[in-house]
Amino acid sequence: MLSFTTYSPTEIIFGAGAEVRTSDLVKKYGGTKVLVVYGEGSVVKSGLLDKITSQLDESGISYMKYGGVMPNPHLSYARAGVQVAIEYGADFILAIGGGSAIDAAKAIAHGTKNPDMDIWKYWSREEIVTQSLPIGVVLTISAAGSETSWSAVLTNTETGQKRGLSTDFNRPAFAILNPELTYTLPPYQIACGIADIMMHTLDRYFTPENIHANEITDEIAEAVLRTVIKNGVIALADPTNYHAQSELMWCGSLSHNGVTGLGRSHDFTVHQLGHELSGKFDVAHGASLTTVWCEWARYNLHVNPQRFAQLATKVWGVPHIADYTVTAKAGIDATENFFKSIKMPTNFTELGIGIQPDDVVEQLAFRCVHEGKRRVGIFNPLDKEDVMAIYKAVNM
Repeated sequence: MLSFTTYSPTEIIFGAGAEVRTSDLVKKYGGTKVLVVYGEGSVVKSGLLDKITSQLDESGISYMKYGGVMPNPHLSYARAGVQVAIEYGADFILAIGGGSAIDAAKAIAHGTKNPDMDIWKYWSREEIVTQSLPIGVVLTISAAGSETSWSAVLTNTETGQKRGLSTDFNRPAFAILNPELTYTLPPYQIACGIADIMMHTLDRYFTPENIHANEITDEIAEAVLRTVIKNGVIALADPTNYHAQSELMWCGSLSHNGVTGLGRSHDFTVHQLGHELSGKFDVAHGASLTTVWCEWARYNLHVNPQRFAQLATKVWGVPHIADYTVTAKAGIDATENFFKSIKMPTNFTELGIGIQPDDVVEQLAFRCVHEGKRRVGIFNPLDKEDVMAIYKAVNM
């Protein structure tokens, strides 16, 4: 196993009714003037926003509401939020919602603490985050894992770029996880969340290290995948099933807090491929990932058939035979069939963007390799032609 350092400082408060502790936790982590970041959908309609702000009122904590977060959080929204927070004098950012609200809150926290810096410079790797405001989270969607991760994603709608940023300053001070808050999610959002959790795990699973490099990390990753697959089906059939929703919510946090990749390198090629689709077409993040994963897997199967065969056997129960390639292909097919069974797309048409002309496919590939400045991933580093081949395979 590779040497590693792990750091996951977020305080987790998990269980039914956990959100009643929000104001106490804000106080615990120094919040006196809070910017509350959220969307305009279920958080408002369900009364959760009012429930949280009433707590802040009762505790004497000043706050300002900043709603309107959209999926694939926009740079423009975060930039505007930075100005709102600075003018208000915010010393704490509270996100209520899913990954988009949390990632926007992280960006606003960085920009507020560094008022002379354009936050996109952090996401474009021109600058490094060295300080930020504390962030708290009340989670409503099991998906991105941003409530415990060091990652955050922003979409620059002016350029069509979707970029991720990894820094320990992205890790929230606390995260409140009440599975009951996911009960009103529509099936599509639940399915996208299932896909996102699986992909955070799979993008750490396929790395260039020896197949036996870290057995316990493999066991954890495989258990997360099996648990999500099993309980995802239950949650889609009955969104109010507390057990299934609690399993999904905790798997979402575990899948992206780093534990499923300890002792291994991280590939995240599929996320890079998916980001280009989200950046250009503004499609749901989880859906963009299922669109490309199966063809990415088939394209890269030759690199380590044994690794794909292990996934097939340990996660999907495919009987192991001497020919790793045959077992591996069966596992990829099982993954694809599962995606289809939960109504997740596996090609461009199913994603809703239709068959794309060759010049658009080439543009997607060109942007994915950062205009030729990099190869994507480490499991099998991909150049522009490789990326184009995968996009073309799903362009149907």
